[in-house]
Amino acid sequence: MRRTFDIPIHYRSPIIAAIKALQKERDPGRRSVAPTLLDLGPVRFLIPRHFGFCYGVENAIEIAYRTLQENPDRRVFLLSEMIHNPHVNADLAARGVRFLMTTSGEQLLPWEKLTPEDVVIVPAFGTTHGIEEQLRERGIDPYRWNTTCPFVEKVWNRSATIGARGFTVVVHGKRTHEETRATASHAAAGAPVVVVQNMEETERLAAIIAGAEPVERFAEWFGSACSEGFEPSLHLARIGVVNQTTMLADETQAIADRLRRAMVERYGEESVREHFADTRDTLCYATNENQSATLALASAEADLAIVVGGYNSSNTTHLVEILERTLPTWFVKDAEEIVAQDAIRHFNLHTHAVEVAENWLPNLDRPITVALTGGASCPDALVDEVLERIAGFFPDAIPPAEALERIP
Repeated sequence: MRRTFDIPIHYRSPIIAAIKALQKERDPGRRSVAPTLLDLGPVRFLIPRHFGFCYGVENAIEIAYRTLQENPDRRVFLLSEMIHNPHVNADLAARGVRFLMTTSGEQLLPWEKLTPEDVVIVPAFGTTHGIEEQLRERGIDPYRWNTTCPFVEKVWNRSATIGARGFTVVVHGKRTHEETRATASHAAAGAPVVVVQNMEETERLAAIIAGAEPVERFAEWFGSACSEGFEPSLHLARIGVVNQTTMLADETQAIADRLRRAMVERYGEESVREHFADTRDTLCYATNENQSATLALASAEADLAIVVGGYNSSNTTHLVEILERTLPTWFVKDAEEIVAQDAIRHFNLHTHAVEVAENWLPNLDRPITVALTGGASCPDALVDEVLERIAGFFPDAIPPAEALERIP
């Protein structure tokens, strides 16, 4: 049975919670990925089977708020954003939590300002060995208040296993993301490490492995994305792939397949096991479930999609990417971004900017169907507010509470 966490009431929601309870009742084994239809009459919402706070996020939130309660007279710090949701981080800051670094690792408060009496919370992404040492030097146990996601730690363990067998660790991730920085640091304690973010970078690495490009290109392409002392002629002879837990599952698999083919090109199929570690995918269960449910949402009959979450949330941006393949998709951090029925403020993944779009809600002579979901770090309460905001544009819409009772 999945553990129940103590989550602050202001993150909970009446509408989404009721739908999730119904989904759980009808599908206790979590086998279905079919979305649920909430029909308000002139506007209808498709709610996916899996989305919202995952185990790691709920664990982190419970620990952070409990830490505040247990240490009312001490300074409480987070290394950086605990999770990538602006509302959660703003609420913690309003309660007195201070941040030591930005999400990209820039120092906001010098280490020298910390004392052994201070409380420092490690975020859900984990942290690097270097930062752990900085804290220990100041008398602070880096894992006394630890919210590192268990599935991130699972990747660290997998990396250690690969390294112990003499393989280099290839991390599929965003090299500036806190989780990837932490994973690369922990993996580098026992093995050479190189980070690839996408298939374009993978093709470059594969070309070096297969001998189609000279090893000298490695420094140009990956010099800032590898462990210290990396020797491509030596360390690319045996590799294994792990990933940042929130990456696209199909992209991770494609990257692993491409690097394996490069090993076959270089050493032959009969010897590939000596050169390529057969690792299982290291995405967390929630990422797999959420992406599968989003794929089902993308294939449903809808007029548009709304994704709610932090604009710097990796797992949320991948949900947007999936839905964009088939539906007009709008990425918003909360209901306030829905300015009006004919104007929406949204984050554009392609320009990396917040933009305003007009005529985002189609004017049809039939009910409009909205595919609605949220990231793993997004409180369900924010999804509720987006749903109610859109429903408010339709005066004849029936109340969500009444629509809940009509779900077949």
